[in-house]
Amino acid sequence: MHIPDGILGAGVCLGGYATAGAAAWWSLRKIGRKANPREGIPKASLLTAAFLVASWIHIPVPPASVHLVLNGLLGVVLGYYAFPAVLIGLFFQAVMFQHGGLTTLGVNATIMGVPAFLAYHLFRLRRIFGKDSLVGTGIFGFLAGAGAVGLAAAAAFIILITTIPAGLDVEAQRASIIALTLAHVPLMVIEGAFTALVALFLHRVKPELLEG
Repeated sequence: MHIPDGILGAGVCLGGYATAGAAAWWSLRKIGRKANPREGIPKASLLTAAFLVASWIHIPVPPASVHLVLNGLLGVVLGYYAFPAVLIGLFFQAVMFQHGGLTTLGVNATIMGVPAFLAYHLFRLRRIFGKDSLVGTGIFGFLAGAGAVGLAAAAAFIILITTIPAGLDVEAQRASIIALTLAHVPLMVIEGAFTALVALFLHRVKPELLEG
């Protein structure tokens, strides 16, 4: 899901930085309106570190392998802090581990960060079951975790499939992109279940840590 340097054209990369900048500005604006904006920084720092490390946990899905993303979990727990957390995590993944890239940082942040933001709003719908409902927390925790990965994979698919360089074997590249995208379907289930379990645990022991 991390698009490396050299894959996308300059226009797409610049567009990615524009959308990531707009999303970061919107998130920081929302955070700044909180009564105590600094209160969520320790929690955001901890989950940024988890996001940084999670990309190294690979799950074999023949003929490819995928890695944990956790953008849905970040949305559920961090709310508006999720996008800055994803952006910072991706920056350090690119600089320290060459996972992703600096030219594609904006595109990758948009692909994974915007679904995290949407997962936060989806998770808030659990209130239709009642504020203290474990059923609602479990169902919408799963949907937030699975949906965030699915949206990120779909966004990466659209960007990659529409920007295949003319000099490459288009059919072979297209088949590889489709196979890689389909490999994320099992990951959606895994991340949905993991996010639901974490949300249920926090709901029981410290519900104030859940955003929304």
